[in-house]
Amino acid sequence: MKQLAILSFITLSLFSCKENKEDAQAVLSESNGKINNVSIIIDDNLWNGEIGDSIRKKFAAPVDGLPQEEPLFTLNQYPTKVFEGFVRKSRNIIVVKKDTKTGFSSNNNLYAKPQNVFLVSGKTTEEILTVLEEKSAEIIKNIKASDIVENQVRMRKSLVSDDKIQKMFGVSLEIGFGFKYDMVKDNFIWLRKEFSSGYNSILIYEVPIEKVEKDNNIIANIITMRDEIGKANIHGTLQNTWMITEAAYAPYLFDVTVAGKKTYLTKGTWELKNDFMAGPFVNYAIKDTKNNRYLILEGFTYNPSKSKRDLVFELEAIIQSVKFLK
Repeated sequence: MKQLAILSFITLSLFSCKENKEDAQAVLSESNGKINNVSIIIDDNLWNGEIGDSIRKKFAAPVDGLPQEEPLFTLNQYPTKVFEGFVRKSRNIIVVKKDTKTGFSSNNNLYAKPQNVFLVSGKTTEEILTVLEEKSAEIIKNIKASDIVENQVRMRKSLVSDDKIQKMFGVSLEIGFGFKYDMVKDNFIWLRKEFSSGYNSILIYEVPIEKVEKDNNIIANIITMRDEIGKANIHGTLQNTWMITEAAYAPYLFDVTVAGKKTYLTKGTWELKNDFMAGPFVNYAIKDTKNNRYLILEGFTYNPSKSKRDLVFELEAIIQSVKFLK
């Protein structure tokens, strides 16, 4: 009987702890901060030395595939003594400090939600630098993934119908407000969102598997494919102009997974042949073996002399929302 009472007490205690934790999560306020922004909590003496240099080198490195240098994240530094109020509610936080122990931790929704909080500590400068070296790739991956989700959450507040995409390609996409169908024809859809300084575009089409995998020269095949699509569909206002892959800069090629399927991600710059327009693109070639095709989801941006990082990130958030319906 005594053992049963003890067991009941432990069970009730665990249940109470779980309830308290859930209650605490429920009352958390919404986090703040723009997409691709990170709050760095670090004292000035560390920020202005080797540790700050390492943080900037890793977290403000140039983004792959953009025509001008733009940082991976916009970094906002705050000394530890002001780590309160709106700073604690930042969506992405990295705390770096000297401490009696060397280590790393990653937590979600500590002070607000959704939120990532990373703690990097060390007894010496060298130990902190070692932790940053070992953990920066993990931190970047987590922040990027959560910001994609956050971007998608914001887009869901006002979505554009994807009925035409579902009917033509058998997939769904979460397309944010402002995009309009610019061209719809056999095996090709072009959506575009215009703003005061330029526009964002999404292309959707499909090609046979051998079109991408011929002779195992993936990057060359993708360039040829997109140049053919550009010549057939994406024209400038001047006569005899069309979109091509800019030859002066070799695109980046990555192996990724989208919607659970093997995908080739190509990042580079496009230009209009016989014209002066240009900008960045991201091309996702998703292998759909069941339907013997590569589904191509491409986003490209035109925003001359202005920042393009967050515009491209918006396109990636839309593309990564894809779901296969058949």
